[in-house]
Amino acid sequence: MYLTFLGTCAGVPSLQRNVTAIALSLPPGGDWLFDCGEATQHQYMRSALKPGKLEKIFITHLHGDHIFGLPGLLTSRSMASISQPLTIYGPPGIKAFVDNALSLSSSWVSFPMEIIEIEAGVVLDDGEYRVTAYPMNHVVPCLGYRIEQHDKPGTLDAARLKADGIPSGPWFQLLKQGKTVTLDDGRQIDGTAYLGPAVKGKSVAIFGDTAPAEASLSLARGVDVMVHETTLEAAMAEKANSRGHSTTIQAAQIARDAGAGRLIATHFSSRYGAQDMPRLLAECQSVFTATGLAQDFAVIEI
Repeated sequence: MYLTFLGTCAGVPSLQRNVTAIALSLPPGGDWLFDCGEATQHQYMRSALKPGKLEKIFITHLHGDHIFGLPGLLTSRSMASISQPLTIYGPPGIKAFVDNALSLSSSWVSFPMEIIEIEAGVVLDDGEYRVTAYPMNHVVPCLGYRIEQHDKPGTLDAARLKADGIPSGPWFQLLKQGKTVTLDDGRQIDGTAYLGPAVKGKSVAIFGDTAPAEASLSLARGVDVMVHETTLEAAMAEKANSRGHSTTIQAAQIARDAGAGRLIATHFSSRYGAQDMPRLLAECQSVFTATGLAQDFAVIEI
């Protein structure tokens, strides 16, 4: 799994950073996009990502810096004759935004597209990945997303099966799934007894815009990577929180208390330039050492 940061600025773009969009690349090759700020399609062209691999878009909230890139991305995808189906998830109002933008601009999509308006709770579970939405603390309804890869069954111990006189055959596939099979001689074989330890799936938490929120710890509990906004520096906590945002220190405290593996800070105010980044990083790391700062086009392996 890989995260590609297509935009890491808050509110408005700067010369160094575009507004929010984060792609999650999943094996064996599909991509999910989290938010789609203005000019996300331009960022796509400057990255290794391909619009034809985009399968799902998850919107955290309806502020423009998180959704104004949707109409352009959708219509350009159509004009490129991409037929891959696409599902958009987001809070109530996302369907009206997309439908009206396409209708009023006489635009269209040429691929199957579904728009699902969601509330907090399990958004999808396809047997491979589960996505759960959590309510954030922002000035408009906003969600954060926890993406969990299901644990993979352990390796089947073929040598032990042979030693126990269990012949190889098509039933091995069922045993690998932990199922019980009945052999021709009437023996019942429990696959779980021949499986090694399960391989724990990867997990990532992608926060929407938020001041410190009640649901934050549940959203990020034990994840491998936590992506959290750090709109302002620690000294500006009152201003940040009054506008539904967090500071460096507040984001780091959530990562520490949730037991996250790593924190990737993003969504920086455009007031901050490259010269300010070491100071913001130092503030985060004073609380949570395993912190990195996102920049546009950074690729993070999970």
